[in-house]
Amino acid sequence: MAPKISKAEKKVAYDKKMCRLLDEYTQVLVVAADNVGSTQLQNIRKGLRGDSIVLMGKNTMMKRTVRIHSENSGNTAILNLVPLLVGNVGLIFTKGDLKEVSEEVAKYKVGAPARVGLVAPIDVVVPPGNTGLDPSQTSFFQVLNIPTKINKGTVEIITPVELIKKGEKVGSSEAALLSKLLIRPFSYGLVVLSVYDNGSVFSPDVLNLTEDDLIEKFALGVSMVTSLALAIAYPTLAAAPHMFANAYKNALAIAVETDYSFPQADKVKEYLADPSKFAVAAAPVGAAADSGAAPAAASKEEEKKEEEEEDDDDFVSNLFDD
Repeated sequence: MAPKISKAEKKVAYDKKMCRLLDEYTQVLVVAADNVGSTQLQNIRKGLRGDSIVLMGKNTMMKRTVRIHSENSGNTAILNLVPLLVGNVGLIFTKGDLKEVSEEVAKYKVGAPARVGLVAPIDVVVPPGNTGLDPSQTSFFQVLNIPTKINKGTVEIITPVELIKKGEKVGSSEAALLSKLLIRPFSYGLVVLSVYDNGSVFSPDVLNLTEDDLIEKFALGVSMVTSLALAIAYPTLAAAPHMFANAYKNALAIAVETDYSFPQADKVKEYLADPSKFAVAAAPVGAAADSGAAPAAASKEEEKKEEEEEDDDDFVSNLFDD
């Protein structure tokens, strides 16, 4: 028979294991383990086996190990884990992709019944339809003000009913009714609360960011820097093009209003002096063709009128020849 391991020996072994993990891994997921059973946790360990290790333990012991190991190793970055060890939490040390590991952890959720006194993590709605219960069970529905009717010897719920709201505690009547209807409204598993990566701590929402999201946020940051630099007249790489453009506009405005000029302003002054010159040059080909056809037609009309006038003169002169 193997000798029984004392609590002190267990603590020493746990301390050594955690110190080894802190040295080997630079990425840690801090997860909430509320309502997670031992069998479910074992399945999660199997699913993550290979590049990740799940470590559970008392918060006081984990905090103590982190602090002592930080002093011994000189790695002060791991002290950022200490404020995260609050509540029923565990650590997942990983060398894999953080997003993939987080998604793998989310797969291992199991349905759970609504137990009395439990705080509901979501809204619970009882759907309409036949419950399969006999009419003697209508008292449960009457207590909870759920409209029902008797249909073919069984109780039928008429309309959907919001039985429990998120954040409320489950009462005995609600728990009994859900149990009779065989409804397991809640699902539990390890929930990622925070991400530790090489000393940096951030929200797990960051793992869902795409390249497009990063580009959009970067562009927003550049625009804010540009706006600030322009407002305080402080030159930056982002604001320089706008500053040069604004300076050119100011110089151009002065040149237009005075006799001073420079090569870039000459064309603008020329345009302001005779806009029609630029309008002809910018006219489309079709319009140019039409404008060319119009003078030709006008010249033909003039020639025709001249011929008619000559004919009239000849007629008048013939009258006086006799």
